[in-house]
Amino acid sequence: MGKRDNRVAYMNPIAMARSRGPIQSSGPTIQDYLNRPRPTWEELKEQLEKKKKGSKALAEFEEKMNENWKKELEKHREKLLSGSESSSKKRQYSSSSSSSSDSSSSSSDSEDEDKRQGKRKKKKKSRSHKSSESSMSETESDNKDSLKKKKKSKDATEKEKDIKGLSKKRKMYPEDKPLSSESESESEYTEEVRAKKKKSSEEREKITASITCFFVEKTKKKKKHKKHSKKKKKKAASSSPDSP
Repeated sequence: MGKRDNRVAYMNPIAMARSRGPIQSSGPTIQDYLNRPRPTWEELKEQLEKKKKGSKALAEFEEKMNENWKKELEKHREKLLSGSESSSKKRQYSSSSSSSSDSSSSSSDSEDEDKRQGKRKKKKKSRSHKSSESSMSETESDNKDSLKKKKKSKDATEKEKDIKGLSKKRKMYPEDKPLSSESESESEYTEEVRAKKKKSSEEREKITASITCFFVEKTKKKKKHKKHSKKKKKKAASSSPDSP
């Protein structure tokens, strides 16, 4: 089975157009446009004059229209003015009636306000009376508190005086026995204070001893380091002249 021949013959479009001959024109050509009839200079002048006359007629028409429009505006204004006058009369009548109603309402409002003010005054008087009573009760309570505080302060001062007197008697007569349980509590307190002082002094001594040991060790290390560095320098100095 051989391959099908799909080749097509080449046709030159220019040669085909020439073989067909001249094309029939379906409209005016360029030559027809160039050979069209043209007006002369005199005919142009006449056309321009006609245009100017037409513009004058248009201006006259616009003036007439403006005059008619002005007349219509005047009529409309007259109608509006007549309507405004009637509305102003109605407003005056309504305002007079409203003023009378307002006067009656204002009188009633004034009466209501007088009643309200009387009620407010009564309330203020009752509040002032209550506030005075509350202030009196507060002052009484403050006075009571101050008296209680004064009594407490007196009792505390008396107790301090008694303790001081006991301590003085004890100093004056050390061979006597303790006068009361208060003296025993004082002796216990003094012993506790002494024990605490001893402990604090011992701790301070320990801390100072540890600090001194630390500084001593540090100084020893520094001295050893200095000796070692001096030996190295001496060795380097002795080896330098031997080298060429």
